Amino acid sequence: MTTSKSHVRVFGLVSIALMSACVLPQLGSAQDAQSTGASFVDNFQRLDTSRWYISDGWNNGAHQNCTWSRKQVSIKDGVLELGFVHAKTGERDYACGEIQTMKRYGYGTYEARYRTATGSGLNSAFFTYIGPADKKPHDEIDFEVLGKNAGQVQVNQYISAKGGNEKLAPVAGGADQGFNDYAFVWEKDRLRYFVNGKLVQEVTDPSKIPTNAQKIFFSLWGTDTLSGWMGKFAYSGEPAIMQIKRVAFTAPGEKCLFPESITCKLD
Repeated sequence: MTTSKSHVRVFGLVSIALMSACVLPQLGSAQDAQSTGASFVDNFQRLDTSRWYISDGWNNGAHQNCTWSRKQVSIKDGVLELGFVHAKTGERDYACGEIQTMKRYGYGTYEARYRTATGSGLNSAFFTYIGPADKKPHDEIDFEVLGKNAGQVQVNQYISAKGGNEKLAPVAGGADQGFNDYAFVWEKDRLRYFVNGKLVQEVTDPSKIPTNAQKIFFSLWGTDTLSGWMGKFAYSGEPAIMQIKRVAFTAPGEKCLFPESITCKLD
């Protein structure tokens, strides 16, 4: 796979209108044809390059003050680490890490256990996304911890590039102080977000639920310009690190894949 910009996530935040992508018309719900990813659990004993693609050599626009770099993606003692460091890379003075799945995934349960980075102006994100670069409308489902306040996580979703569905949920003890479990259950007529097994948001309006199968992402990035949203950028001088212990996708109707899975507890 090349490192062309066909792999770039187009970051389309409604509140700041970063860019206006030419969104393709929304197609009918042919999700089975789009979705190629089967259920899995990844505990990151190694980076499975048949599952994960490492973003490398670009940035997502003027709002991002770092360049994606494969040097900022590593596995240490069964933990995936995404780094943010002061190192001139490409067009930016900082380098940062992101991975994304090769395949797309549809309705089902998405779960991740991770610890976010510390630092105002940073964004530690676990999300799914598909968009114009993949010849699909911009659909997205987000967990984002903004370094200005690691005591909460923002959940949000985009449907054909329309967002505005943000909600903040508390993360007891701070998302950057320990590992926490984040999950969403995506169904055709319902979308539920969970933090440490607790329901924090439920969406039942069909117009606010994505329909297109999406890729799974983890990313750590920073900004000099979005201070109103992410906080004023303040690099400590030491590398910032997001750590991920586990990620899983469980297709509808399948049994829970590991004992701690939220699918073991839900109806």
